[in-house]
Amino acid sequence: MNLDFNLNLTQQQKLIMNQQMQLSVKLLQMSNFQLVEYLNQEIQENPVIDADFSKLEIGEDFEKIDYKKLSEHSASDNYSSSSSYGEEKVSPFNFISEKKSLKDYLKEQLVESNENTIIKTICMYIIEGIDSVGYFTDDLEDTAKFLKVDRSDVDSALKIVQSFEPNGIGAKNLKECLIIQAEEQGLLDDNFQEIILNHLEDIGDNRYNKIAKELNISVKEAQEYGDEIKKFEPKPSRGFYTGDEVKFIIPDAYIENIGEDIYIIMNDTSIPSLSINNVYKDILDAAEDQSAKKYLKEKMNSAIFLMKSINMRRSTMYKVLEKIVDIQKEYFLKGNIYLKAMTLKDISEKIDMHESTVSRAIKEKYIYTNMGIVRIKDLFTTSITNDNSEDVSVNKIKNEIKGLIEQEDNEKPLSDQNIADILKGKDFKISRRTVAKYREEMEIKASSKRKRF
Repeated sequence: MNLDFNLNLTQQQKLIMNQQMQLSVKLLQMSNFQLVEYLNQEIQENPVIDADFSKLEIGEDFEKIDYKKLSEHSASDNYSSSSSYGEEKVSPFNFISEKKSLKDYLKEQLVESNENTIIKTICMYIIEGIDSVGYFTDDLEDTAKFLKVDRSDVDSALKIVQSFEPNGIGAKNLKECLIIQAEEQGLLDDNFQEIILNHLEDIGDNRYNKIAKELNISVKEAQEYGDEIKKFEPKPSRGFYTGDEVKFIIPDAYIENIGEDIYIIMNDTSIPSLSINNVYKDILDAAEDQSAKKYLKEKMNSAIFLMKSINMRRSTMYKVLEKIVDIQKEYFLKGNIYLKAMTLKDISEKIDMHESTVSRAIKEKYIYTNMGIVRIKDLFTTSITNDNSEDVSVNKIKNEIKGLIEQEDNEKPLSDQNIADILKGKDFKISRRTVAKYREEMEIKASSKRKRF
């Protein structure tokens, strides 16, 4: 028997995502409405929290919308934003739901898995970041940097989440969602993948002749592929409660124009003011029962974490809005046509935050402007370079496309190629495929479906 002892130095990776960090991430990505719901629940469950509702203003600057129609993705049931408004003053506290939560269902599966603590913690972060459709769209490199872990661990954690039910959960977009489902069902081959990646629009319009020709297969085979794909679920969250039903928009901030100056006023009046109840402080000081003392300490720590996280959420949002206003000053002063190209990266670099943090800070957040209530995400647009080497926002390109279609001859509607050619004449470098993409994002039908006799 070898009883030699050796001293070895080993490097071990350890991820500590503490309670406050998890809570901060969770609260940051909540809309103002969701935050009010969450706080109401916490106030009921934690006796040491005192809530001041005296300054709470509900029902004045709100708009009632159907979030299900405000899809952030181009996915629809056939693979191809309107709002409902109400003037009735209704308290958001009336809308707390008892439905099954998608995130709770995913967390239950995570608890039952045999993964190590690091991977489970990353999985938890990913689950919290899944949107209302069921996708995880955060940049994985940014996620790794934010959590201070290896990118390979993030990739592994995402694969684990994507293996959970419902099938397709955690995909970054519709195409990956469908590929995950095809792979899960053992149907994925080269043709299946090619159709998903490049021919979803053809499936939606039943253009199986085109698919058959390009893939060198029979029309019958192409239709069989299409029939299978149509059985898949483009929105994995369907059937679960995601908090995105008919609710009220509560603006997170007001953007006020005074002359040439723009001011940001955070909407603190929609959130109750929280504090620690002094009665429980006295009880804690006098308590001799150790179990009671432990219980009160846990509740107080929880309350303190909550208040700190709310302040951190407010601070982060203000920093993001401050830089948005710097970039989009002309937009706020003069109107929509002055909206500049702006990306998450532009903001994240200016405030020294990860893009994923900025993404969470603007997720389902709204601001009240002199043009009405605006979703912050709609202020972010990419750019296209024209022939004069100037950056033109996608929003401006979309307005050009929309204008051309509104003025077209209904008997001879403009094709996507026609539109691309006209825009090139106006110094916009844009392809037919890009025109089709923007047209679909604006929910405008193809020329063949716009024709009127």
